[in-house]
Amino acid sequence: MSATTTHGHTPYYFVPGPSRHPAMAAFGLFWVILGAGQWINGHGWGAYALLFGLVWWAFILTQWFGEAIRESEGGLYSDRIDVSFRWSMGWFIFSEVMFFAAFFGALFWSRGYSIPTLGSLDNALLWPDFAGLWPSVSPGATASPAGTVEAFSTMGPWPIPTINTALLLTSGVTLTIAHHALIAGQRAKTIGFMWLTVLLGITFLGFQGYEYFHAYHELNLKMNSGIFGSTFFLLTGFHGFHVFVGMLMLLFITLRLMKGHFTSERHFGFEGAAWYWHFVDVVWLGLYVVVYWL
Repeated sequence: MSATTTHGHTPYYFVPGPSRHPAMAAFGLFWVILGAGQWINGHGWGAYALLFGLVWWAFILTQWFGEAIRESEGGLYSDRIDVSFRWSMGWFIFSEVMFFAAFFGALFWSRGYSIPTLGSLDNALLWPDFAGLWPSVSPGATASPAGTVEAFSTMGPWPIPTINTALLLTSGVTLTIAHHALIAGQRAKTIGFMWLTVLLGITFLGFQGYEYFHAYHELNLKMNSGIFGSTFFLLTGFHGFHVFVGMLMLLFITLRLMKGHFTSERHFGFEGAAWYWHFVDVVWLGLYVVVYWL
């Protein structure tokens, strides 16, 4: 640590010393990307490279976050650091908004422009057997009139997507209750509702896993099921990954609460995780309406 402080006094602005963590995390991500690319191209060793990268990356992040926690609990983070963290989390969530906006945009563009255009009279000579329908659920009514896209069924809003909507909305309520309990100094109540929130997140992921199994084995809905299949799995899959990450954030915050971390006045770690979880909730509401109902 490059900051020199008197014991018991918070520095004006804490500046950490040189760290190996960014380079080591980048090294792990290199193996993740290399391994994933090789694995999907049929090279068996890619799976082991991917696993190595993930384990390495998780180990480095554990060290990195642990160091940040020790700095925070050691009183090194002033109000200026708190503001910096808030801006950083805000910009991170904004980048996530743009991330999902790209996939929502692909869905709307395909549904509202590409498919109707390909099915118009202007393209009748190019695609004589193409039907500009959404969702395109059968050969001859897809972007592959030759029949290379197998027939499939779409996923409706009932029952699993509706149940998952209720689970996420309920988790937002339990998280808010936990937040107000923390502000009121009711640590036991905070921990209880945080565990309930984590459990709701895990239950959501379990239902989504069953939904994917049902889609693949009973509906024949896959990633290669035309533009509908690819946009369905990209949107719901990336959202599921974000739910997993958010659940881990809430889990570790809960474990920190049980160790006595955070106070009613200073608990941005809790708030940052809560911001992220509420963002995940809002994205799901958009998915629920656009993907499952429309």
